[in-house]
Amino acid sequence: MASLPKNIDQNVLVGFDTSDDAGVYLLNDEQALVFTADFITPPVDDPYLFGQIAAANSLSDIYAMGAKPLSCLNLVGFPSDKLGDEILKGIITGALQKIAEAGAVLLGGHTTDNDEPIFGLTVTGLVHPEKIWRNTGAQPGDQLILTKALGSGVLFNANLKNLVSEKALKSCLDSLIELNKTAAEVFANFEIHAATDITGFGFAGHSLEMLPGSELTFNINFDEIPIMSEAREMYERGITTGVNQTNRTLVERNWSFAERFSTIHEELMLDPQTSGGLLVAVPEAQADSILKALQDSGVTSSVRIGYVSKFSNSKLCFK
Repeated sequence: MASLPKNIDQNVLVGFDTSDDAGVYLLNDEQALVFTADFITPPVDDPYLFGQIAAANSLSDIYAMGAKPLSCLNLVGFPSDKLGDEILKGIITGALQKIAEAGAVLLGGHTTDNDEPIFGLTVTGLVHPEKIWRNTGAQPGDQLILTKALGSGVLFNANLKNLVSEKALKSCLDSLIELNKTAAEVFANFEIHAATDITGFGFAGHSLEMLPGSELTFNINFDEIPIMSEAREMYERGITTGVNQTNRTLVERNWSFAERFSTIHEELMLDPQTSGGLLVAVPEAQADSILKALQDSGVTSSVRIGYVSKFSNSKLCFK
């Protein structure tokens, strides 16, 4: 995107020239529209679950900007010569359930033939222009809060080999279909310096997107990071994803790990997530109140995982 001409429209508050989670266009002094689009391939065979996961994943970028979803359009690639209409109906029904839960509406969409199913949404949201969350803006002393556990990427690959227990897979799926709605509503009552959601670039990749050009370090207490049941075990058994190496290339010059950590710990930080949690940087004085509010609201996987300091030896420092 760096080679493309930059937007000159003064109403573009957030455009494609940054690594933010969505674009933002100013309507008036009180309102700005937030736009995003995303789609995924099926992580599970169940059409309804696929629709739920894909919709939650697409809606997440709206929440990561501090906005409320308004309307959605389906993005569908479907092999109609291989799969029946009941499969497509199941996918869209699952998506509709999450769209309704988000308080948004489905207005239509576009379907095209594709060798394998893909599904997602374009989503439009609404935010006050002065309350937009960017993925940059963290300050020294800020505390880092993560709202969901990591590990879905390797679990899905391992599940293809029938290595994941039914209990661990259900726990993973429950996390993925959970909207970031409640967490975002809690955060909206506090001061948020920076926010993003954790998806395909993994925890390390999306954390680094919060630090471009800054003289800051994210100090991460690895033992506090929530990891999905059996995810570490799968890496120990040699299972990985097709994205881990790509993610490693993006981050390995900008991270450091204490000597007690192994390659397995690194792989977990590279694991690509689908419909992952929010990562936010908040003032230290508000961190305890935010965590209590999250827990009281049912976002029980939320934890404080580290803090922000002035730059030391690397952008991401795992301790």
